[in-house]
Amino acid sequence: MATSLRSFASTDRFITEIASPSPRPGYVLVGDEIFLYDRCRRAVLSTLVPEGARDFSLHDIDLSETNIFEALDRAQTPSLMAPFQVLFIRNIKNLYGRGSKKEEFAAIDAYFRSPNPQALLLFVADHIRIPTDIRKMDYQDKERFDRIRETLGEWCGMVELARVDENDATRWVVSAAEARNVRFDPDAARELVDSLGADMMLISSEFEKLLLYVEAKNRVTLGDVETMVLAAKQRSLYELTDAISAKDRPRALALLHGLLNASDGGEDAAIGHLYMLARTFRQMLIILEKNVRDSRAIWQALWQGFRMPPFAADDLIRQARRYKSRRELTRALRLVARADLELRSSPANKLLVLERLVLDLCAEPKPSLFDPSLQFAMEL
Repeated sequence: MATSLRSFASTDRFITEIASPSPRPGYVLVGDEIFLYDRCRRAVLSTLVPEGARDFSLHDIDLSETNIFEALDRAQTPSLMAPFQVLFIRNIKNLYGRGSKKEEFAAIDAYFRSPNPQALLLFVADHIRIPTDIRKMDYQDKERFDRIRETLGEWCGMVELARVDENDATRWVVSAAEARNVRFDPDAARELVDSLGADMMLISSEFEKLLLYVEAKNRVTLGDVETMVLAAKQRSLYELTDAISAKDRPRALALLHGLLNASDGGEDAAIGHLYMLARTFRQMLIILEKNVRDSRAIWQALWQGFRMPPFAADDLIRQARRYKSRRELTRALRLVARADLELRSSPANKLLVLERLVLDLCAEPKPSLFDPSLQFAMEL
């Protein structure tokens, strides 16, 4: 599939070059975007390595286990079993560790002055993160990138595996679906990308699930994404807690109805939504108690398995700070627990239980006679 998207430009050029009669003898794949790396690797294998010969012609070398001299020797030595050799060389950060590594770079220089025309070397620099906007690259990553470009870049083509831009990811979803004769509605594609934080590996995985889900109708709608993609459901739930924390009753009720309509079980999914509400309020309680003010600190405050998706971190911090005290959040948890008990008691109308819960959560808490802050007034 031809992408013609800016975020894919570097990998597109690489794929075109290796399919040409005279590709370069070596390339450096720089960046930790796994989706683009997999795209490059699949292209190399399908173009240069016949499936039946991969045991003899494909080599994955880790420089933490094998030194660069052995890797270059393997590249220079013709194979009797396969006409072409492809070497993926990982952990190249070992070439830039302590010491000058003069001998290692001298050996690399000697190899590329007279490379084996029946071999391709692919250096993998996945210890560097390249953001969508390369101008925002971390200073340390930029230093590492520049060192690689000044050394390996003298002999190899540089392939940047930067994070994919959200707009490009959305267009990729639509065009990839079209290539398989499926219409992917633009608002559905945008929701898929937004809910997964433009993580292309997650997007491609959920994309495949959605195409299987809509196989009969050959169209993916916003409702399909909200039904099938867990992160999209969570996104809608965070929008609901945002309306609740802002005491916006009309918006909260509208979001509640939208959440139920998008659920597989409609009202029967209510208990699952209550569980997620309770979890979110508990997260906000910890954020408030530990005075978390930015998303970097949130991963220390919340333990593994109890964290929110990355896209929701800043939103949840903002929501938590709308509550004035721990008491307001514990009150919200008690209201959710009461609604959960009602739903498990088979009420006549589950929707009414949920609507009352949302209205109560949006209401300002009433002073309690048992509130310690009122003790002095009671004594007077």
